[in-house]
Amino acid sequence: MDDRTMRAVLFDRYGGPEVLYAGRVPRPEPQRGEVLVRVRAFSVNGGELAARAGRVRLLTGRRFPQRIGLDFTGEVAALGTGATGVAVGDRVWGVLPRTGFGSAAEYVAVRADRLGHIPEGVDLVDAAALPVATTAITALRDKAGLRPGERLLVRGAAGGVGNAAVQLGRAWGAEVTGLARAANLDFVRELGAQHAIDHRSAAPRDLGRFDVVLDTAGTDLRAFRGLLVPGGRMVTIAFDLARPAASLGSIAASAVHGRGRVRFFSGNPTRALFDDLAREVAAGNLRPAVDARFPLEETAAAHRALEAGGVRGKYLITVD
Repeated sequence: MDDRTMRAVLFDRYGGPEVLYAGRVPRPEPQRGEVLVRVRAFSVNGGELAARAGRVRLLTGRRFPQRIGLDFTGEVAALGTGATGVAVGDRVWGVLPRTGFGSAAEYVAVRADRLGHIPEGVDLVDAAALPVATTAITALRDKAGLRPGERLLVRGAAGGVGNAAVQLGRAWGAEVTGLARAANLDFVRELGAQHAIDHRSAAPRDLGRFDVVLDTAGTDLRAFRGLLVPGGRMVTIAFDLARPAASLGSIAASAVHGRGRVRFFSGNPTRALFDDLAREVAAGNLRPAVDARFPLEETAAAHRALEAGGVRGKYLITVD
C-alpha cells in the first residue's frame, strides 16, 4: 500500500450514517509548528452528526468528499519545523480547530500547541473519551465560576460533556443534579451526582432552583434559565438545530434582558487547557466513561448508536 496515503472516514453526500465509508486520502505532512500524530482512537460527537446530515451546510458547504472527526488520541509520529513541547513517541490527545474535521483517520497533522500529554496509567484508547472534558472544565470553571456548596444542574448528564461535568462538579464540591434517560440514572449516580432525574418525566419547573445550569441540548433554554437563583449562571454548549436563528437570538438577547444571562461557547482547547485536564485526571477527579468501541470501518454504526440516544459517556472508534 502506498505510504503516501492513509485510511480515513469520508462521505460524498449529506445523509444518514449510511453515507460514511472508509476510503483513502493523502497522508498529511506536518508543516511549520505542526505535529504528525498516529491516531489510535477518536470519539463520536454530536456536532459531527449534524454536519454529516447537512444541518449546518451553510458552514460545511457542498464540496465532497468531506471528513469527520474532531478529537483524537495517539502517538507523535513526526515533528514539523519549530514544533515544541512534544517529542516523537509521546502519547498525546488533542482536538482539531473549529475550521474543520479530519481526525477520523490513521494520521492527523495539528499544531503542537493544540496537543496535551496523556497521564501515565490511562489507556490510550479509553483516553479518547476525555478531550471533550475540556469543554466541561471551561463551562464550569471559567464561564460559570462554580463554587463549592453551589447547586449544579447538568442537562444531558450521561453524555460526553455531561458525564465529565457531573464528575468535576462533585469533585469541586457542588451539589450535583443530573438529567438523563431513566435507563441511565444509575450511571449518573455512579459518576457522583447526588440527584439523578429522568428528563422525560420531570418538567423544568419541578426541578428546583440552581446556582449553575449546564445545558448540552440547546432546547427550551428559557425554561431552564428560569431555574436560576439570583446571581445564578447558565452555560450552554449547544443551540436548537431545528430553529438555529431563533435559538441563537434568544441566547444573545439573554445578555441584556431578563434574569440570568445564558453563556454560549464552543470548545477550542489548547495546551494549557489540556494540562488542566491531565491534572484533573491525575487527581482522580475525572475518569474516561466509555460506552462502546467500534473499529474504523464501523464508524457508521457508532453514528447510528449515538443518534439512537442513551449513550453512557462516549462511543469510541479505534484505528488499528
